[in-house]
Amino acid sequence: MHSPSEAAAVPLTSPATNGTFCPQSRRRFVLIAAILASALGFIDGSILAIATPAIRVNLGASLAEAQWISNAYALTLSALILAGGAAGDRFGLRRAFVTGIALFIVASLACALAPNALVLIAFRAVQGIGAAIMVPGSLAIIAKAYPKKERGRAIGIWAAASALTTALGPVVGGFVLSAFGDGIWRAIFAINLPLGLISIYLLLAKVPADAPTEKRSLDLGGAALATLAFGALAYGLTSMSATGEGHMAGPSIAAGVVLLAVFIAFELRQREPMIDLNLFR
Repeated sequence: MHSPSEAAAVPLTSPATNGTFCPQSRRRFVLIAAILASALGFIDGSILAIATPAIRVNLGASLAEAQWISNAYALTLSALILAGGAAGDRFGLRRAFVTGIALFIVASLACALAPNALVLIAFRAVQGIGAAIMVPGSLAIIAKAYPKKERGRAIGIWAAASALTTALGPVVGGFVLSAFGDGIWRAIFAINLPLGLISIYLLLAKVPADAPTEKRSLDLGGAALATLAFGALAYGLTSMSATGEGHMAGPSIAAGVVLLAVFIAFELRQREPMIDLNLFR
């Protein structure tokens, strides 16, 4: 028999949470929110490939600008995704995940209202920043919410749903563009608003906050250098095929190589680097 004081010291939630931050009754909300948030990024990417010709016509974008509507998003996503994952460790997965979703849907709304190609490119880059926080957070919060014996099934459901939304993207995009005309491309971005808001509601209203796991730095300097280096390289490579901009290809590629070397030197000096370069040994 335990004394009353000993019984009071036992956490009441321990059987329900089973070693995770989330009670069993709330875990389905984590999974639904993660699936909806992942769908935001996957649907955008797959539908946008179909909608690019319509965007070019509607906004009068050049070939190079059309390439950068996709490149800007991919660049910030790939360069910042490691820093985005570290944000979940530092601030808590739920908080970082909600922040990434919120930034993504605000940028999506701005993309839907973009008056020209340059504004669209700028907000696509902001979308990529939100996705860099959101994408690693979607898988990580599932892993943290579910106990080990249930985690594989939950991740399998999430992966299957993500694959389905990616496959359906071009089909839905092609049907909508054919049925409603070129101007409907703005709805591709606007649809992110209700999906994102539902995800945020579920996370804030139905899922408890998790504690940060470690107080590691985010290495924002390394993230900025990586973005500039890969951005310069991408700009140089796309300039090679762009009419009237071929003269910028060489200087841009050279600048990208120099910035990449600076990034490597910077990472070697960091106590908590974004990329542990020892892994490449």
